[in-house]
Amino acid sequence: MKRNRRISAVAALALAALATGTGTGFAATATPSATHAFDTAPFTATAPTRSFQGSLPAPTGPYAAGEDVIHLTDASRPDPWVPSSGPRQLTVTMVYPAVPGTGTPAPYMTLAEAAGSIQHRKLPASSGVTAQNLSSVTTHAFDGARPQRGKYPLVVLSPAYENPRMVLTSLATDLASHGYVVALVGHTYEDSGETLADGRTPPCAICDDPALDFDSVAAGRALDVSFVIDRLTHGTTAWRLAHLIDKHEIGMAGHSLGGAAAAATMITDPRVRAGVNMDGSFHPAPRPGQLNRPFLMLGAAGNHPSGGHDTTWEQTWAALGGYKKWLTVAGADHFSFSDLPVLLKEAGFPTPPLAPKRGIALTREYVTAFFDQTLKGTHSTLLDGPSPENPEVLFQH
Repeated sequence: MKRNRRISAVAALALAALATGTGTGFAATATPSATHAFDTAPFTATAPTRSFQGSLPAPTGPYAAGEDVIHLTDASRPDPWVPSSGPRQLTVTMVYPAVPGTGTPAPYMTLAEAAGSIQHRKLPASSGVTAQNLSSVTTHAFDGARPQRGKYPLVVLSPAYENPRMVLTSLATDLASHGYVVALVGHTYEDSGETLADGRTPPCAICDDPALDFDSVAAGRALDVSFVIDRLTHGTTAWRLAHLIDKHEIGMAGHSLGGAAAAATMITDPRVRAGVNMDGSFHPAPRPGQLNRPFLMLGAAGNHPSGGHDTTWEQTWAALGGYKKWLTVAGADHFSFSDLPVLLKEAGFPTPPLAPKRGIALTREYVTAFFDQTLKGTHSTLLDGPSPENPEVLFQH
């Protein structure tokens, strides 16, 4: 079984823990033996007795986070997973620097997306997690908020396999608060459901495919992202606030398979000037000469130490030709770079050794510092070496 498929099994159990309280939703690390054990872990513990009320950490920058959801159709190619559905359709959440006190609170996801997550993970009604309260998680983003004047770098975010785009909302809102426009891309048919322009929220079409080629998935995501960049920066743009984007300063970050997609996108699309892989195997590892632009590898210490079991990180490190950093976070779980541990904790279930909000804080700090340095030209001493304020972060190589 490929590591990404084992990771996706852990992701399923992580969300199932919201409903069942098994305590197996998170391991201290996502080592091969641990994730293999989770493939067959039963959902048998007592359900929580309180209703789930979720809230993500507030952004830390000087701006508010505005939010728009846009729907795009790529008429140049059929959907790779369900060709009978017609051209590739994508849902993208745009998060941008906004004026505080404007707009209305944005939902975490649509009711249909929340219901899809619950159905995909087989969460029982006794869990206390409902489509209503899952969709109503506090995001600190605001629909229709008035944008700040100016132009800002664009950062595209791609989530883990089987995870909808919303699980990177904490990172997106924080980047926006520090002066970035963020595009959270939902990769249709690759997760529990993205609500499309026609109101449909189709389920995952590839999640149960035992022969799935993750190299192909990453390559397909690269096509998705390049198309999104096209629609945001060229011709008649697909977003009402596209004038906020500095099309010459574009970066991409992804979690797990989304991190592999960041590298795959940079190899095929030179417009993406800097990339981040958060705890994902590379599919495939870049070859020497393919990727000579800045790249950050940010992973859980148990998953991606130098010389660890994931050889794609060593191969990629050797192949990278530009500015590069390899950082690991002690106590982090595979999901510590996403919203999931915070939601689990708020639902009353076990979480990784690294406090969930600390995981989000570190992810925000280092990803923002990396893009500040590579897209804005603002040097960050945070990336120079170990910091006493962040003892969990280890510099490899």
